[in-house]
Amino acid sequence: VRHHPVKPGVHPENEDWTCFEQTASLDIKSFFGFESTVEKIAMKQYASSIKKGKEIIEYYLKELEEEGITHVSRWTPSTISLPSSRPTSPSTNTPDIPRLAVIPAVSVPLSTEDSASQDVKLDNSLLQADSLTEILAGTPEDKLDADYIKRYLGDLTPLQESCLIRLRIWLQETHKGKIPKDEHILRFLRARDFNMDRAREILCQSLTWRKQHQVDYLLETWTSPQVLQDYYTGGWHHHDRDGRPLYILRLGQMDTKGLVRALGEESLLRHVLSINEEGLRRCEENTKVFGRPISCWTCLVDLEGLNMRHLWRPGVKALLRIIEVVEANYPETLGRLLILRAPRVFPVLWTLVSPFIDENTRKKFLIYAGNDYQGPGGLVDYIDKEIIPDFLAGECMCEVPEGGLVPKSMYRTPEELENEDVRLWTETIYQSASIFKGAPHELLIEIIDASSVITWDFDVCKGDIVFNIYHSKRAPQLPRKDPLGAHGITSPGGNNVQLIDKSWTLGQDYSMVESPLTCKEGESVQGSHITRWPGFYILQWRFHNMPACSATNLPRVDDVLATLQVSSHKCKVMYYTEVLGSEDFRLVTVDSFNSAFSVQSAPVLSLTTPSSSSTSCSVFFP
Repeated sequence: VRHHPVKPGVHPENEDWTCFEQTASLDIKSFFGFESTVEKIAMKQYASSIKKGKEIIEYYLKELEEEGITHVSRWTPSTISLPSSRPTSPSTNTPDIPRLAVIPAVSVPLSTEDSASQDVKLDNSLLQADSLTEILAGTPEDKLDADYIKRYLGDLTPLQESCLIRLRIWLQETHKGKIPKDEHILRFLRARDFNMDRAREILCQSLTWRKQHQVDYLLETWTSPQVLQDYYTGGWHHHDRDGRPLYILRLGQMDTKGLVRALGEESLLRHVLSINEEGLRRCEENTKVFGRPISCWTCLVDLEGLNMRHLWRPGVKALLRIIEVVEANYPETLGRLLILRAPRVFPVLWTLVSPFIDENTRKKFLIYAGNDYQGPGGLVDYIDKEIIPDFLAGECMCEVPEGGLVPKSMYRTPEELENEDVRLWTETIYQSASIFKGAPHELLIEIIDASSVITWDFDVCKGDIVFNIYHSKRAPQLPRKDPLGAHGITSPGGNNVQLIDKSWTLGQDYSMVESPLTCKEGESVQGSHITRWPGFYILQWRFHNMPACSATNLPRVDDVLATLQVSSHKCKVMYYTEVLGSEDFRLVTVDSFNSAFSVQSAPVLSLTTPSSSSTSCSVFFP
């Protein structure tokens, strides 16, 4: 190992700073197959040498300070250029050369004698097993010489390189567990504009999270369920013009509700995490293939088919949680997001999601409405024409599943979803209720703010039911009250507790606030109600009695067949309800939306509420 002279110079970003740089070279022809081990031992020695050199520089700076010298004339480098011994190929076994941290405020000349080359001898004791284990445990696995930086990390200023080295050293000294690669550390530094304290904080939180949930082993241990293979409309597809892995998501064709109901949020989140882990692996592969740093991927989202059913509230909440987890643990992994064929409902979804997306990430979004992506500035600017998918009028066959509705037979009960082996979230969305003839299932919600919104979503699993909503100023007599969020109470035990007293008179003691809704077996129902008065609201699911034919007393054929399908006078529903206080929601009216915002629109799309519109729809969201 040979160290080369320390080369001081003016810092490129601040002329008042002096930057000290030192290099070294390593030449190993053969070492019985342990060449890599010798590299790491040499790196350990070299790091120790750098530390000593820093102590010497700081010593002389302190000497100057004690002598009252506050300014030293700028040092002029010699015109004699030293031969470079850095390798020409990143594949050669050459040690990684970190630069010294920047020392501000003064320039210090170093004599040739102070920085003369010196040989570093390898002590044989370092090759003993115990010492070797200790050295390797604290030695960086990746290299930091100029070629390595250019080949794997991209352009870094001396200050940015210094931040990377210091953060890695800090992790080696303090973090117990697997140390991430330089590329991963850089993502967190870039996400926080190379603010060391902020980057260190979020990186440590992410490393703890990865260890807790065994994310490092996810690709080896996670097997995608068949329902995801058939109905999750996303997949990897070649790469873009910059060599970034390309992921395609046909969100408009995805049955979000069906996937959540069939898998639960846990499995859906793990699948998304596996996609991100696969993206990191593909970035590493493409870096080797293209010979330049590729640290992020491109995502193409096709929104054809997106409609109001995709704004199903539990599904949106699951999406927001996924975004939150990905933003916290995979920063700076998205290089570009192409949103295609955005429909008029898209601004509502964007307004829901965008606050949870980092501002730097939002700047990478390019949005196209209609067929604008086919023109100038469209897909061909970012993706080779030969790999544009066939469903986007391209010539390349795409293996991304076409999606469709997940069969309700695949839906799982809340109890089944509750028994997941490893849970990243603990929230249970749905409750189940059995409804008997003459014994409805009723849910009591107390409303204090008259401007609240009651939302519901339920599936009729068995039989036919009638859904009603009532309002009463009087509180029904309950054995006990169970809080439901901040606004509501439910009947104890859930099933078959009569909330509406038989002595009550409709129109006097309580009133109907929505028209009765008859729901057939297998139907899914979503809706909301804006409360006009404070008081008590009762959501009721009751058994639906088959009416006789109006012309005769004989039942209709359809009614007889429906009756035969029901083995007993029992129905079953699975439901989810939530109350939004006036401070938690906004009313947005979406007028006729066209492609005016399309090609490369601003990162944030604003929604306006026109004073009058005959073609608008109202959506409530937090």
